[in-house]
Amino acid sequence: MTQEKLIQGSGILRFIDTHGRFILVGHKEPDGDCVGSQLALASFLERIGKRVYLLSSGPFTRTEISGYASRFSDKADPSMAGEGSAIIVLDCSSLSRIGDIRLSLPEGLPLAFIDHHASGNASGDAVLVDPRAPAVTYLVQSIIEAHSGRPTKEEAELLLFGLCTDTGFFRHLDETSGDVFASVGRLVEAGASPKRAFDMMNGGKPFASRKLMGELLSKAETRYDGKLIVTSMSLADQERYGLVGRDSDMLYQLLLTVAGMEVAVVVRQESPTDCTVGFRSREAVDVASVAASFGGGGHRLAAGLHITGQAADIVERVIEAFKPLLA
Repeated sequence: MTQEKLIQGSGILRFIDTHGRFILVGHKEPDGDCVGSQLALASFLERIGKRVYLLSSGPFTRTEISGYASRFSDKADPSMAGEGSAIIVLDCSSLSRIGDIRLSLPEGLPLAFIDHHASGNASGDAVLVDPRAPAVTYLVQSIIEAHSGRPTKEEAELLLFGLCTDTGFFRHLDETSGDVFASVGRLVEAGASPKRAFDMMNGGKPFASRKLMGELLSKAETRYDGKLIVTSMSLADQERYGLVGRDSDMLYQLLLTVAGMEVAVVVRQESPTDCTVGFRSREAVDVASVAASFGGGGHRLAAGLHITGQAADIVERVIEAFKPLLA
Protein backbone atom coordinates (compact mmCIF):
# COMPACT_ATOMS: atom_id res chain seq x y z
CA MET A 1 0.00 0.00 0.00
CA THR A 2 1.36 3.42 -0.93
CA GLN A 3 1.80 6.13 1.69
CA GLU A 4 -0.99 8.18 0.10
CA LYS A 5 -3.44 5.26 0.21
CA LEU A 6 -2.47 4.55 3.81
CA ILE A 7 -3.21 8.15 4.82
CA GLN A 8 -6.52 8.14 2.99
CA GLY A 9 -7.54 4.75 4.35
CA SER A 10 -6.77 5.66 7.97
CA GLY A 11 -9.52 8.26 8.13
CA ILE A 12 -7.15 10.81 9.67
CA LEU A 13 -7.83 13.50 7.04
CA ARG A 14 -11.57 13.18 7.55
CA PHE A 15 -11.01 13.24 11.32
CA ILE A 16 -9.08 16.50 11.01
CA ASP A 17 -11.68 18.12 8.77
CA THR A 18 -14.58 17.02 11.01
CA HIS A 19 -13.41 18.60 14.26
CA GLY A 20 -12.61 22.18 15.19
CA ARG A 21 -10.32 21.82 18.19
CA PHE A 22 -7.73 19.23 19.06
CA ILE A 23 -5.92 18.00 22.15
CA LEU A 24 -2.56 16.65 20.97
CA VAL A 25 -0.94 14.18 23.36
CA GLY A 26 2.41 12.38 23.19
CA HIS A 27 3.93 9.61 25.27
CA LYS A 28 5.59 10.18 28.64
CA GLU A 29 9.35 10.77 28.61
CA PRO A 30 9.08 12.37 25.14
CA ASP A 31 11.85 12.37 22.56
CA GLY A 32 12.52 14.50 19.50
CA ASP A 33 10.14 12.58 17.26
CA CYS A 34 7.29 12.82 19.77
CA VAL A 35 7.78 16.55 20.43
CA GLY A 36 8.51 17.38 16.79
CA SER A 37 5.40 15.60 15.56
CA GLN A 38 3.17 17.29 18.15
CA LEU A 39 4.51 20.77 17.43
CA ALA A 40 4.47 20.39 13.64
CA LEU A 41 0.94 18.98 13.62
CA ALA A 42 -0.21 21.74 15.99
CA SER A 43 1.20 24.40 13.66
CA PHE A 44 -0.50 22.84 10.64
CA LEU A 45 -3.86 22.53 12.42
CA GLU A 46 -3.72 26.16 13.52
CA ARG A 47 -2.91 27.19 9.94
CA ILE A 48 -6.13 25.60 8.72
CA GLY A 49 -8.19 27.31 11.41
CA LYS A 50 -8.27 24.74 14.21
CA ARG A 51 -7.82 25.35 17.95
CA VAL A 52 -5.01 23.27 19.43
CA TYR A 53 -3.87 22.27 22.94
CA LEU A 54 -0.52 20.57 23.49
CA LEU A 55 -0.24 18.10 26.38
CA SER A 56 2.65 16.03 27.72
CA SER A 57 3.40 14.25 30.96
CA GLY A 58 7.10 15.00 30.38
CA PRO A 59 9.69 15.14 31.74
CA PHE A 60 11.59 17.22 29.17
CA THR A 61 14.98 16.14 30.47
CA ARG A 62 16.61 15.48 27.10
CA THR A 63 18.83 18.41 26.17
CA GLU A 64 17.53 18.57 22.60
CA ILE A 65 13.87 19.02 23.64
CA SER A 66 14.16 20.90 26.95
CA GLY A 67 13.61 24.26 25.25
CA TYR A 68 10.14 23.18 24.11
CA ALA A 69 8.79 22.30 27.57
CA SER A 70 7.02 25.65 28.06
CA ARG A 71 4.81 25.00 25.02
CA PHE A 72 3.14 22.00 26.69
CA SER A 73 0.67 21.65 29.57
CA ASP A 74 0.97 18.72 31.96
CA LYS A 75 -2.79 18.27 32.43
CA ALA A 76 -5.99 18.87 30.51
CA ASP A 77 -8.29 21.72 31.40
CA PRO A 78 -12.12 21.30 31.32
CA SER A 79 -12.33 24.15 28.82
CA MET A 80 -10.60 21.94 26.26
CA ALA A 81 -13.65 19.69 26.01
CA GLY A 82 -15.96 22.05 24.13
CA GLU A 83 -18.11 21.25 21.13
CA GLY A 84 -16.08 19.87 18.24
CA SER A 85 -13.17 18.79 20.43
CA ALA A 86 -11.16 15.66 19.69
CA ILE A 87 -7.96 13.97 20.88
CA ILE A 88 -5.00 12.91 18.74
CA VAL A 89 -2.36 10.70 20.38
CA LEU A 90 1.04 10.70 18.67
CA ASP A 91 4.01 8.33 18.84
CA CYS A 92 2.20 5.64 20.82
CA SER A 93 -0.79 3.37 20.22
CA SER A 94 -2.18 3.19 23.73
CA LEU A 95 -3.38 5.71 26.31
CA SER A 96 -1.40 3.75 28.89
CA ARG A 97 1.79 5.21 27.38
CA ILE A 98 0.89 8.88 27.91
CA GLY A 99 1.50 8.88 31.67
CA ASP A 100 -0.44 10.66 34.41
CA ILE A 101 -1.92 13.14 31.95
CA ARG A 102 -4.36 10.40 31.01
CA LEU A 103 -6.21 11.00 34.29
CA SER A 104 -7.10 14.57 33.30
CA LEU A 105 -8.22 13.92 29.71
CA PRO A 106 -11.90 14.66 29.04
CA GLU A 107 -13.90 11.46 28.64
CA GLY A 108 -15.94 10.56 25.62
CA LEU A 109 -14.13 12.68 23.03
CA PRO A 110 -13.41 11.32 19.54
CA LEU A 111 -9.95 9.75 19.51
CA ALA A 112 -7.28 9.23 16.85
CA PHE A 113 -3.85 7.59 16.96
CA ILE A 114 -0.81 8.34 14.80
CA ASP A 115 2.07 5.95 15.46
CA HIS A 116 4.85 3.90 13.89
CA HIS A 117 5.44 1.32 16.62
CA ALA A 118 4.56 -2.30 15.97
CA SER A 119 3.47 -2.88 19.57
CA GLY A 120 0.10 -1.76 20.91
CA ASN A 121 -3.45 -2.24 19.67
CA ALA A 122 -4.72 1.19 18.76
CA SER A 123 -8.48 1.54 18.60
CA GLY A 124 -10.14 4.86 17.83
CA ASP A 125 -12.18 6.89 15.41
CA ALA A 126 -9.12 7.21 13.16
CA VAL A 127 -5.99 5.08 13.32
CA LEU A 128 -2.83 5.74 11.33
CA VAL A 129 -0.26 3.18 12.46
CA ASP A 130 2.55 2.28 10.07
CA PRO A 131 5.41 0.19 11.53
CA ARG A 132 7.33 0.68 8.28
CA ALA A 133 7.53 4.44 8.87
CA PRO A 134 10.87 5.51 10.39
CA ALA A 135 9.27 8.21 12.56
CA VAL A 136 5.91 9.74 13.41
CA THR A 137 7.16 13.02 11.99
CA TYR A 138 7.37 11.22 8.62
CA LEU A 139 3.66 10.36 8.98
CA VAL A 140 2.77 13.91 10.03
CA GLN A 141 4.61 15.24 6.97
CA SER A 142 2.54 12.87 4.83
CA ILE A 143 -0.65 14.17 6.44
CA ILE A 144 0.29 17.81 5.84
CA GLU A 145 1.25 17.12 2.24
CA ALA A 146 -1.89 15.08 1.56
CA HIS A 147 -4.09 17.82 3.04
CA SER A 148 -2.42 21.10 2.05
CA GLY A 149 0.58 20.36 -0.11
CA ARG A 150 3.59 21.67 1.80
CA PRO A 151 4.76 22.36 5.37
CA THR A 152 5.96 25.79 6.44
CA LYS A 153 9.65 26.38 7.17
CA GLU A 154 9.07 26.04 10.93
CA GLU A 155 7.07 22.83 10.44
CA ALA A 156 9.75 21.46 8.10
CA GLU A 157 12.45 22.14 10.72
CA LEU A 158 10.44 20.31 13.39
CA LEU A 159 9.67 17.40 11.07
CA LEU A 160 13.30 16.98 10.04
CA PHE A 161 14.45 17.19 13.66
CA GLY A 162 12.04 14.42 14.69
CA LEU A 163 12.94 12.23 11.73
CA CYS A 164 16.66 12.65 12.40
CA THR A 165 16.12 11.82 16.07
CA ASP A 166 14.35 8.51 15.44
CA THR A 167 16.63 7.41 12.61
CA GLY A 168 19.87 8.29 14.41
CA PHE A 169 20.48 10.90 11.73
CA PHE A 170 19.60 8.31 9.04
CA ARG A 171 22.00 5.60 10.18
CA HIS A 172 19.07 3.19 10.80
CA LEU A 173 17.78 3.55 7.22
CA ASP A 174 18.71 1.17 4.42
CA GLU A 175 18.33 0.65 0.67
CA THR A 176 14.51 0.46 0.99
CA SER A 177 14.30 4.06 2.26
CA GLY A 178 14.15 5.98 -1.00
CA ASP A 179 10.74 7.47 -0.19
CA VAL A 180 12.03 8.68 3.18
CA PHE A 181 14.99 10.47 1.62
CA ALA A 182 12.67 11.96 -0.98
CA SER A 183 10.57 13.36 1.88
CA VAL A 184 13.74 14.82 3.42
CA GLY A 185 14.45 16.57 0.13
CA ARG A 186 11.02 18.21 0.27
CA LEU A 187 11.65 19.36 3.86
CA VAL A 188 14.96 20.91 2.81
CA GLU A 189 13.21 22.64 -0.10
CA ALA A 190 10.74 24.03 2.47
CA GLY A 191 13.63 25.53 4.46
CA ALA A 192 14.76 22.82 6.89
CA SER A 193 18.49 22.54 7.51
CA PRO A 194 20.12 19.13 8.12
CA LYS A 195 23.02 20.95 9.78
CA ARG A 196 20.70 22.65 12.28
CA ALA A 197 18.93 19.35 12.92
CA PHE A 198 22.26 17.69 13.69
CA ASP A 199 23.26 20.54 16.02
CA MET A 200 19.90 20.31 17.83
CA MET A 201 20.40 16.58 18.34
CA ASN A 202 24.04 16.56 19.37
CA GLY A 203 25.08 20.04 20.45
CA GLY A 204 24.86 21.75 23.81
CA LYS A 205 25.44 18.64 25.89
CA PRO A 206 26.67 19.24 29.45
CA PHE A 207 30.12 18.06 30.48
CA ALA A 208 28.37 15.74 32.97
CA SER A 209 26.94 13.74 30.08
CA ARG A 210 30.43 12.79 28.93
CA LYS A 211 31.53 11.90 32.46
CA LEU A 212 28.45 9.72 32.91
CA MET A 213 28.99 8.07 29.54
CA GLY A 214 32.49 7.11 30.59
CA GLU A 215 31.14 5.59 33.79
CA LEU A 216 28.45 3.62 31.96
CA LEU A 217 31.01 2.33 29.48
CA SER A 218 33.29 1.26 32.32
CA LYS A 219 30.40 -0.71 33.88
CA ALA A 220 29.45 -2.44 30.63
CA GLU A 221 29.68 -6.23 30.56
CA THR A 222 29.30 -8.76 27.76
CA ARG A 223 27.35 -12.02 27.69
CA TYR A 224 26.81 -14.82 25.18
CA ASP A 225 30.25 -14.54 23.59
CA GLY A 226 29.99 -10.78 23.29
CA LYS A 227 26.63 -10.74 21.50
CA LEU A 228 24.93 -8.94 24.41
CA ILE A 229 26.33 -5.82 26.11
CA VAL A 230 24.65 -4.63 29.31
CA THR A 231 25.33 -1.62 31.50
CA SER A 232 23.41 0.12 34.27
CA MET A 233 23.02 3.42 36.07
CA SER A 234 22.37 3.64 39.81
CA LEU A 235 20.53 6.29 41.80
CA ALA A 236 23.91 7.49 43.03
CA ASP A 237 24.96 8.07 39.42
CA GLN A 238 21.74 9.96 38.82
CA GLU A 239 22.34 12.19 41.82
CA ARG A 240 25.94 12.80 40.78
CA TYR A 241 25.30 13.68 37.16
CA GLY A 242 21.61 14.59 37.02
CA LEU A 243 19.05 13.79 34.35
CA VAL A 244 20.65 16.25 31.94
CA GLY A 245 23.72 14.02 31.93
CA ARG A 246 21.84 11.30 30.08
CA ASP A 247 22.85 10.98 26.44
CA SER A 248 21.46 7.59 25.50
CA ASP A 249 21.75 7.88 21.75
CA MET A 250 25.50 8.48 21.80
CA LEU A 251 25.97 5.66 24.33
CA TYR A 252 24.08 3.21 22.12
CA GLN A 253 26.08 4.38 19.09
CA LEU A 254 29.31 3.50 20.85
CA LEU A 255 28.08 0.14 22.13
CA LEU A 256 26.71 -0.88 18.73
CA THR A 257 30.14 -0.41 17.13
CA VAL A 258 31.68 -3.28 19.12
CA ALA A 259 32.67 -6.18 16.89
CA GLY A 260 30.49 -9.27 17.24
CA MET A 261 27.79 -7.67 19.38
CA GLU A 262 24.09 -7.94 18.49
CA VAL A 263 22.21 -6.21 21.33
CA ALA A 264 22.93 -3.35 23.75
CA VAL A 265 20.90 -2.86 26.94
CA VAL A 266 20.98 0.05 29.38
CA VAL A 267 19.20 -0.27 32.74
CA ARG A 268 18.61 2.90 34.75
CA GLN A 269 17.44 3.05 38.36
CA GLU A 270 14.92 5.92 38.14
CA SER A 271 13.68 5.76 41.74
CA PRO A 272 14.22 3.55 44.77
CA THR A 273 11.55 1.19 43.41
CA ASP A 274 11.56 1.54 39.60
CA CYS A 275 13.85 1.20 36.59
CA THR A 276 13.73 1.98 32.90
CA VAL A 277 15.34 -0.35 30.39
CA GLY A 278 16.46 0.55 26.87
CA PHE A 279 17.20 -2.02 24.16
CA ARG A 280 19.01 -1.56 20.84
CA SER A 281 19.68 -4.22 18.23
CA ARG A 282 22.26 -4.09 15.49
CA GLU A 283 20.10 -6.02 13.00
CA ALA A 284 19.22 -9.67 13.67
CA VAL A 285 17.43 -9.57 17.05
CA ASP A 286 13.88 -8.30 17.56
CA VAL A 287 14.29 -6.43 20.85
CA ALA A 288 10.64 -5.26 20.80
CA SER A 289 9.57 -8.85 21.49
CA VAL A 290 11.87 -9.03 24.52
CA ALA A 291 10.65 -5.66 25.78
CA ALA A 292 7.05 -6.85 25.33
CA SER A 293 7.74 -9.86 27.55
CA PHE A 294 8.41 -7.38 30.38
CA GLY A 295 5.38 -5.20 29.54
CA GLY A 296 7.23 -2.75 27.29
CA GLY A 297 7.38 -2.26 23.54
CA GLY A 298 8.85 -0.34 20.64
CA HIS A 299 10.52 -1.12 17.34
CA ARG A 300 12.26 -4.29 16.22
CA LEU A 301 15.65 -2.61 16.60
CA ALA A 302 14.87 -0.15 19.41
CA ALA A 303 12.55 -0.71 22.37
CA GLY A 304 12.14 0.05 26.05
CA LEU A 305 10.11 -0.38 29.20
CA HIS A 306 9.44 0.86 32.72
CA ILE A 307 9.61 -1.83 35.40
CA THR A 308 9.49 -2.19 39.16
CA GLY A 309 12.67 -3.53 40.72
CA GLN A 310 16.34 -2.96 41.45
CA ALA A 311 18.82 -2.42 38.62
CA ALA A 312 21.06 -5.36 39.58
CA ASP A 313 18.11 -7.77 39.57
CA ILE A 314 16.68 -6.34 36.34
CA VAL A 315 20.04 -6.77 34.61
CA GLU A 316 20.07 -10.47 35.47
CA ARG A 317 16.47 -10.91 34.30
CA VAL A 318 17.24 -9.18 31.02
CA ILE A 319 20.31 -11.34 30.45
CA GLU A 320 18.20 -14.45 31.00
CA ALA A 321 15.48 -13.17 28.63
CA PHE A 322 17.99 -12.98 25.77
CA LYS A 323 19.29 -16.51 26.36
CA PRO A 324 16.97 -18.19 23.81
CA LEU A 325 17.98 -15.63 21.19
CA LEU A 326 21.73 -15.33 21.74
CA ALA A 327 23.04 -18.37 23.61
